[in-house]
Amino acid sequence: MNSANTVHSGLARPKILVLGATGGTGRLIVKQALARGFEVRALVRSPAKAAGLEGADIVIGDARDEAALRNALEGMDAVVSALGTPVSPFREVTLLSSATKALVSAMKAAEVSRLVCITGMGAGDSAGHGGFVFDRLILPALLRKVYADKDRQEAIIRGSGLDWVLVRPSVLNDKAPTHKIRALTDLSGFHGGTIARADVARFVLDQVGTDTWLGRSPLISW
Repeated sequence: MNSANTVHSGLARPKILVLGATGGTGRLIVKQALARGFEVRALVRSPAKAAGLEGADIVIGDARDEAALRNALEGMDAVVSALGTPVSPFREVTLLSSATKALVSAMKAAEVSRLVCITGMGAGDSAGHGGFVFDRLILPALLRKVYADKDRQEAIIRGSGLDWVLVRPSVLNDKAPTHKIRALTDLSGFHGGTIARADVARFVLDQVGTDTWLGRSPLISW
């Protein structure tokens, strides 16, 4: 999708909309983006949720509301989605796919084409590469419905016509960043791993201004 708002490597100060900015990884994305000199806007559900996001332009709204998304997208160059959803062993999960469907429509209307979206190890064709504990115990017992929605989310993005990157982190931790990230699309021989949220944030922000992983779904891990 070509537009005046397509991000490229020469863009001096990208203007990004962050979804999921109040989550653990989302907060680090906002913090690191501001440190890089990005202009950052965060869509949050309530003013109380915005505590700690000082420096970002805060817009109140629901990520599933296309009108709120269109409003938040005004003047933006790119979207970074760090939307997450709680563990849900029994109840169906639709937040990720419904918000992403609304986002794609809003981005097309706003002529914003660059989307960097965090999903997770185990989504799409990375299923079965999380290691024994993740694949056989954690995912089926706690995350099966969450990952069904991640798969729907990825399918929506793949068919969107946007300039997208799907980032699939391995198991997240809150350790100090190592800056040593493996980004893989060939997962033969890969069976699980972990990565710091801060390293995920750095990798995600790198994708705003480069086409290295455009149209691909790298799994990132230490």
